[in-house]
Amino acid sequence: MKTKVLYIEDEPFLGKIVSETLQLQGFDLRLVADGALVMNMLHIFNPDICVLDIMLPNVDGYTLCREIKSASPNTPVIFLTARSETADLVKGFEAGGTDYIKKPFSMEELIVRINNQLQLMAAGNRQLMGSDRELGKYRLIARRYELISPATTHKLSPRELEVLLMLTNGVNRVVERRDLLLKIWGDDSFFNSRTLDVYIRKLRSLFAEDPDIELVTLKGKGYLFLVK
Repeated sequence: MKTKVLYIEDEPFLGKIVSETLQLQGFDLRLVADGALVMNMLHIFNPDICVLDIMLPNVDGYTLCREIKSASPNTPVIFLTARSETADLVKGFEAGGTDYIKKPFSMEELIVRINNQLQLMAAGNRQLMGSDRELGKYRLIARRYELISPATTHKLSPRELEVLLMLTNGVNRVVERRDLLLKIWGDDSFFNSRTLDVYIRKLRSLFAEDPDIELVTLKGKGYLFLVK
């Protein structure tokens, strides 16, 4: 079965080159140039992965990524961006992006990153079996990427789930920051470290409904997911 790629790009020349190359490489691809039309195509096409330009007409890429992840939280999203500022890239990951490529890029790099994201997703799905757990007043349904609180159900991104599973593999124990970075991102670079900070803040906010749960930062060491 062909891998289904939803490609969102408003530059006609680049869109044509990338679309034709990926199709020649055996991908089933749909190209959408207008951000306002993406969600309809998402539901019709049901892609395995999205490749998303940040600068789009009508809907910006960050907003669109949040909408995609809300509707399909397990779908990886690769950002295409001409921006190189750390704050912009962190904003992309905070919106739910799982990888990014800076323009200009090679087709070889794009294909490698697409396949890598799909492999990570498949490996993660295998590991999720049996990972459900009770966390205070919350219940984590890992295979559905859901954190159920007394008030609502929170949809988690794959990376949010990875971080949470590492933090809660035995609660009330210290998880070293470097271990998180090496296990999930593969290195402890400054950029990945900033990205981890984003995920920690997000997870801390999700558990705010239960006063008996605290995600403690141990400066210079790591984190303690504490259930009193």
